[in-house]
Amino acid sequence: MTFESALTFFVAIFIFGITPGPGIFAVLARALVLGGRSCFWLSFGMVISDICYLIFACLGLAAIAEHWGELFTVIRWAGAAYLCYLGWKLWTTPLDTEGEASSTAVPGRTGSFVQGFLISASNPKVILFYIAFLPTFMDLNALVFSDIVLASVLTLVALMMGLTLVAGFASMARRQFSSPVAMRRLNRSAGSLMIGAGAYLATRSS
Repeated sequence: MTFESALTFFVAIFIFGITPGPGIFAVLARALVLGGRSCFWLSFGMVISDICYLIFACLGLAAIAEHWGELFTVIRWAGAAYLCYLGWKLWTTPLDTEGEASSTAVPGRTGSFVQGFLISASNPKVILFYIAFLPTFMDLNALVFSDIVLASVLTLVALMMGLTLVAGFASMARRQFSSPVAMRRLNRSAGSLMIGAGAYLATRSS
């Protein structure tokens, strides 16, 4: 991979990472309720899932998708149901005396990582991106191990930068609301984002 193609790939991945979709909605929802720092492991899970898809694409994901399309459909529906469940939890989670979400509804590092991984893994946009656009940045038939490593590192940095920016802006907006009533509205807005992301995922035909 040349320097020019690597730079173009980095910019494309960054833009791809901040475009609206279930992952962005999930980060926004978490940051609005719990702050930007709480989104690290969620974001990291999404990025690792993306890197897995990138590697699969390098190894022939298009052929896999062609012969196992039904499996991707099942994964998509499972991801949609999970997002709707998370949205419902945000709608029904009680507030403590300081207006924060109950800690019992907040998954730990492993839970957040798994959430992020599943959200990204079940998003058809991720699958389609790496199948359709990866060949425009590199010759998949001439890839060597170092190309795959470089593409993975660029993806890791670009996506984490984008998701961190999204979480940071959402966290800044969150600080403007401190009363229990405002926090309840934030919870329900975040829950609605999650449910909307699940509906979007479920209604995608590919």
